[in-house]
Amino acid sequence: MLETTWFLLWGILWAGYFALDGYDFGLGINMPLLAESETDKRVMYNAAGPFWDGNQVWLITAGGVTFAAFPATYAVLFSSLYTPLLLLLFALIFRGVSFEFRRKVDSDSWRRFWDGCNVLGSLIPALLFGVAFANIFMGIPLNAQQINEGNLLTLLNPYGLAGGILFVLLFSMHGSLWLAVKSMGDMERKAVNLANRVWGAVLVMVVAFLALTVMYTNLFDNYAANPLLLIILLIPVAGLVLVKMFLHQRVYWKAWASSAATIIGVTMFGVIGMYPKLLPSSIDPDFSMTIANSASSTLTLQIMLGVALVFCPLVIAYQTWVHLKFSHKITDEDLEYEEAY
Repeated sequence: MLETTWFLLWGILWAGYFALDGYDFGLGINMPLLAESETDKRVMYNAAGPFWDGNQVWLITAGGVTFAAFPATYAVLFSSLYTPLLLLLFALIFRGVSFEFRRKVDSDSWRRFWDGCNVLGSLIPALLFGVAFANIFMGIPLNAQQINEGNLLTLLNPYGLAGGILFVLLFSMHGSLWLAVKSMGDMERKAVNLANRVWGAVLVMVVAFLALTVMYTNLFDNYAANPLLLIILLIPVAGLVLVKMFLHQRVYWKAWASSAATIIGVTMFGVIGMYPKLLPSSIDPDFSMTIANSASSTLTLQIMLGVALVFCPLVIAYQTWVHLKFSHKITDEDLEYEEAY
């Protein structure tokens, strides 16, 4: 029971991270499409400014839970996907630095360099997360010694690339909706137009990804065994429909929340489909890392659950307060503030 509880918490933490840091990534991905002037860029930086570092706390939490609750899976995961995880780490580092260093020197070339770091530091993680999770859903070629017999190119299969494209599009839509919430005037109009255009691409990609999921994975086995679980699929479907409806009504907060629900639903669909496996093996199901062969001791899981029940609500409450506190649209006065990006 404890292993199942932590499996669900593990999935929820990853889904929550994608929903939160996803709009930060989306802002960076969309910068070349939306920012036509220095003011436009500053609006986009400041739309992420109060939130991006707090949102990344959930990445640390999700990774920490993997390490503490399922240490054997953590070891296999970080050795099997070492190269993409290292690329992810460097992308996140340069992206984080770009927020602070961009304003340190009054030079167009300096700012362009850090803008490029921000764009690539947003695009690369979005793509890598999608590729990585799609490959996990499909199964990694783990042998009896839990060693990955594949390489980086093995991950770039049709299903993995579809997952990467899906994540990039989801985050692009998510980021444009957040920018619509935070901006005014021409920038708000451009953000809404982009969100409408990307919405259609997301819809097509979600349908394609589900079709490829049937072809490449066994995720639907759990749903076939328990059809009630198919309710989970209603979350991303309903989320996408509501995004379009709220965009039409110009209620951008609700459109953004619906986009977050879509991302959470897509992630949890895959997680529930894998249960009880954490890292399925494409060579032999018996070689897979599961909640049974990789979980920590019962005492460790019990102590961690107590800690999580205390501190996770506190972090959620704090981040909710931050999002409400800085929910106002960005004005010229905000950009003139000495601590503004």
